[in-house]
Order: sequence, then C-alpha cells, then structure tokens
Amino acid sequence: MTPDYWQQASEELARSDPVMAHLVTRFAGLSLVSRGDPFITLARSIVGQQISLKAADSVWARLCAAVPLLTPGQVLASDSAQLRSCGLSGRKVEYLGDLARHFSSGLIHLDHWTAMSDSEIIAELTAVRGIGQWTAEMFLIFNQLRPDVFPLDDLGLQRAIALHYFAGERPPRKELIRVGEGFSPWRSVATWYLWRSLDPVPVEY
Repeated sequence: MTPDYWQQASEELARSDPVMAHLVTRFAGLSLVSRGDPFITLARSIVGQQISLKAADSVWARLCAAVPLLTPGQVLASDSAQLRSCGLSGRKVEYLGDLARHFSSGLIHLDHWTAMSDSEIIAELTAVRGIGQWTAEMFLIFNQLRPDVFPLDDLGLQRAIALHYFAGERPPRKELIRVGEGFSPWRSVATWYLWRSLDPVPVEY
C-alpha cells in the first residue's frame, strides 16, 4: 500500500528544497510501501537485529517454515528449542515471546492507533522487550505510514544528510534536527528519499 499523501508530500518537498527536488525526480515512480501486518513487521524487525540483511532473510524464511501461521498465539505455542533451531538467539526467542504476549493480552492497542500520536505509539511499542526507539520509528514509517517521523539515530539518515547538506561532514545533532524541521510535516518522506540516495533499492519492513 502506497501512502495517499505521497504525491503531495513529494511535490511540496521538491518545491522547498533543491536536494529533495533532485531526489524526487531521480526516484519518480517509487514510494514507501507498507507490509500491512503489525505483528509480522515487528517480529521481522526483531529477527533482523544486529545481523546482516542476508542472514536475517535466511532466519526469517526458516521461522516461517517452522511456524507457517505466524500469529501471536502460534508463537506462544511454539517450543523455544524449535524457534532457536531457526537460527534465533535465546534472547531473540524471548523478545518474540514478549511481543506475542503484548499482542495477545491486548497491551498493544491496534484499534486505538489511528487516534494516538506518534510518541504515544512509540511508548507502547518500546514497552516490549527488544523494541527500542529506532525500531518503533521504523515501524511508524514503514508499517503505519506516519508522514512526519524523523529517526535521528538512524546512521543512514545521518550519512545522507552529511552528504547532501554538510559536504560529507557529520553534523551535530542540533543541526540534524534543524534540517529535519525544514522537511516537516513530511519528514518520513524526506527520510525515505535520503535513504534512497545511498541505496536506490527501496527497503520494506
């Protein structure tokens, strides 16, 4: 699913910023895409922590083969040894279990998210073991398609801003914030274009 605001956001960013104008033209026809299922998205983010994309894809494929119906209930019903045999560390098995418990017990309020702010959803998600601020921000961007998230701690975003706005020099945090303010209310969209400038292949979470 492509965000319904994408065209408007891209046009407004291009009009207000020459770097964005170049990137919007360069990546015309591409956009942010949501995978759609919140539990699957968060589970996959946990699986992929601190390992390469190739390794994460391999572990994820084995997990999906071992637990074909990857729901909170099925994860809770799975034996930890079975999950570890997919290539998951003991800690990641614990994280997946905690995620599944939060979903199955109603601590994750999916039905209320449309009325909740970004910060409220982040607080709810980071109460799950293994989900930090960065993972929650990625979720808001890639799953919920929230338009104005700016993940300051993301290394790719930092590198892209340094490249395009500071002649390759890594700027201090206050300068990152200042650049981001210029993209509001479309900071998620600007972040996506800046990521693409480093890696033209769109990432989906």
